[in-house]
Amino acid sequence: MTISAEPTQSGASWHPQREIELVAGTPAGGGQDRPARVLIDLLKGPVGGMPIKLTNIAGRGGGNAWDYLAAHPRDPHILAINSPTIITNRLLGESTLDYTALTPLANLYTEYLVFVVRPGSALAEAEALVTQLGNDPGGIRIAFATAIGNINHMGLGRITQQAGGNVAALRTEVFDSARYAVAHVVEGHADLAVITATSAVPELQSGMLSAIAVSAPARMSAPFDAVPTWGEVGIDCIIGTWRGVIGTAGMTAGQMAFWEGALKTAVDSPAWRAELARHHWVDTYMGAAATGEFLKRELLAMRDALTGLGLLAEKAAQ
Repeated sequence: MTISAEPTQSGASWHPQREIELVAGTPAGGGQDRPARVLIDLLKGPVGGMPIKLTNIAGRGGGNAWDYLAAHPRDPHILAINSPTIITNRLLGESTLDYTALTPLANLYTEYLVFVVRPGSALAEAEALVTQLGNDPGGIRIAFATAIGNINHMGLGRITQQAGGNVAALRTEVFDSARYAVAHVVEGHADLAVITATSAVPELQSGMLSAIAVSAPARMSAPFDAVPTWGEVGIDCIIGTWRGVIGTAGMTAGQMAFWEGALKTAVDSPAWRAELARHHWVDTYMGAAATGEFLKRELLAMRDALTGLGLLAEKAAQ
């Protein structure tokens, strides 16, 4: 049974009245689980001592978690970690849930992509990869995680299109974890991996891999400080996996204001800043209104990217 907020708590002074549930759409250690665990500790103060529990509902890139959220409308005590698959699942025909059926509350950070090769590779410079993608994209064995049509795939497609190559000819292999994609390159089974930056740090530091470009808008911190952005080599490819927080449908203005304030307090803390640095997460925090506008822009950009990859579901194209 869904429990709605009490009428007397629907104004600007609303605050939680019972246990809070934060839902992550990946298993323990997954991309949505990691920020959820950090937030639980940092939200204890802002929620006034109310208990917070973590619920992991894995599957469909977070889709099962958001379906759970959709099944509890008007309950401000249930939140979930948000990520790009809340848009791409519908565009790919894997879900009918539209993110507008829920309540975006904040965007937290972005995990930008790194393109890695073995030392001494013929693709040791970003320009060489662009040339190869333009002339013979099928001649490169490419590994990425975790699904066809995800942010990594979109970034790869965007670069290939600008290089003048045939996106349909890309030779890709998809893994359940970025760590598996990294190992595939290290072992010589792939020429290139396209992964979130933090996923390759051990191999970059040990010299087993080299980074040739990042998809961030500016150079990142070490060990990526000497790695050029795609913009520096003339390619428009600023793209990454963002993480945010989303609530149930029908939240009142007061409930949204409470959570926006609580989340802002959490991300302004030194502990959160330390987590950003440790995981190479780039701060792209936005409040509720700005996040809503951001998601509108992401929907259009992702529809275009998936159209270019030939993956847009027929219903999503209408």
